[in-house]
Amino acid sequence: MKKQIFNPYLPEHEYVPDGEPHLFDGRVYVYGSHDRAFGTKYCEGHYVTWSAPETDLTDWRYEGVIYRRNQDPSNADDTKQLWAPDVTRGPDGRYYLYYCFNFLPEIGVAVSDSPAGPFEFHGHVKYPAHIRDGATLREFMPFDPAVLTDDDGRVYLYYGFTPAGEKKIILPNPDDPNIPEEEREAMRSMIANISAVPFGEYSMCAELEPDMLTVKEVPHELIPNEDHAEGTSFAGHGFFEASSIRKVGSKYYFVYSSHKSHELCYAISDRPDRDFVYGGTLVSNGDIGLNGRTEPVNVLGNNHGGIVQAAGEWYVFYHRQTNGTEFSRQGCAERIAIEEDGSIRQAEITSCGLNGGPLAASGTYPAAIACHITDPTTCEKINYQNPVMQQQTRITATEDGKRQFITAIRDGSKIGYKYFDFSDASREDSGISLTLRGRFNGKLTIAADESMTEVIGTQEFDWDDGDWGMLPCRIQAKEGAHGLFFGFSGEGELDMMELTFD
Repeated sequence: MKKQIFNPYLPEHEYVPDGEPHLFDGRVYVYGSHDRAFGTKYCEGHYVTWSAPETDLTDWRYEGVIYRRNQDPSNADDTKQLWAPDVTRGPDGRYYLYYCFNFLPEIGVAVSDSPAGPFEFHGHVKYPAHIRDGATLREFMPFDPAVLTDDDGRVYLYYGFTPAGEKKIILPNPDDPNIPEEEREAMRSMIANISAVPFGEYSMCAELEPDMLTVKEVPHELIPNEDHAEGTSFAGHGFFEASSIRKVGSKYYFVYSSHKSHELCYAISDRPDRDFVYGGTLVSNGDIGLNGRTEPVNVLGNNHGGIVQAAGEWYVFYHRQTNGTEFSRQGCAERIAIEEDGSIRQAEITSCGLNGGPLAASGTYPAAIACHITDPTTCEKINYQNPVMQQQTRITATEDGKRQFITAIRDGSKIGYKYFDFSDASREDSGISLTLRGRFNGKLTIAADESMTEVIGTQEFDWDDGDWGMLPCRIQAKEGAHGLFFGFSGEGELDMMELTFD
């Protein structure tokens, strides 16, 4: 069997959300923040990067830690987390990493001679001496920086955090007895930072000087948040966070997370710093909006990513939530197409992702590559307090964090994979075995479609085993490529680690 890849595209133990993919010298490098299994806050790790040849996106290589939290003098005590970054190759040929800490109102810059790092601290984005006496840029909440080096060598910085509409933020109470004592001082500091620098109402943009640190002007508004989107093309999809920028031919594509948070949208302009018009939704990590869908196919959560062209194909990178929280996110990717008119159709979230086509219906796969996980309690709205996310059927990790599995499978749970290719599978006496543990008395229905109308197998079973074991199921698979969905009905609860094609 040829080498394959699936979502998430990095190893099960790796958590790199907010992925910004860039093509440098024939390799795709992904820069993102760094979560962990069972994380208790966003972005607890140092920055790492992974890369792959543009001609083989199944072959990802770990490049190691590229920048440590405490390399920035503003975090010498190592108490803050590095949030979503971006990287550009500057006019001088060196690589510049732009980043921010959790609600600290400044943008840091690091530099390296290699896209694989390591990066060294370069400075903080600032005003020139004739504007605000060269002070550090703090206005409009510097957050989620993105950067573009244009073909003419001019460099543009984008940033912003504009909670509006359903994303308006209620600040936590640091005296809440449910908050651990050791976290309260850090929370008070974060609240002071937020209070000192009011959120903006638009995403922001400014051109940078060749030093890659100094803005040439006071940043100006780019696109509005939801509270200011009425009467514009952005109504219903106002800017929230997650700035990302690419040049495609002569057009500029600004990718961002809307106030709905689970979706990445895009806007297009003929200029890098103004006149953007809403284009559409690139991807939702619950497939909301795809073909009119209103109910999520997976747990909803925040989203952040970008687009890249590799070997002539375009891809969108995004992330998913695991472990029942917002703090253990993993990178995923899907192929997209930029049409002749510049539009991009919303991508469907899949299990096959960067594979270049469906996965082969043979061998063993991690259960956690499921792109459809629902049950009667599936989140319909993002809730950062996560009471529902912790209850529903979901992806979680083993205690050592090295493997993932699906937990809390119960009556009404549905787990789906898109897509598998059954063209080379035997039509007679074929089967699938699920690696399970737990207790459950009921029925498993296997179908080729999400609606569970194209049933290809059923299995009555009474499972009572705290250790992992295999449940064999006979199927009459359809010819060709299609989805694979497992519906559970009965009493009890199960975990699922793998599925194996017999």
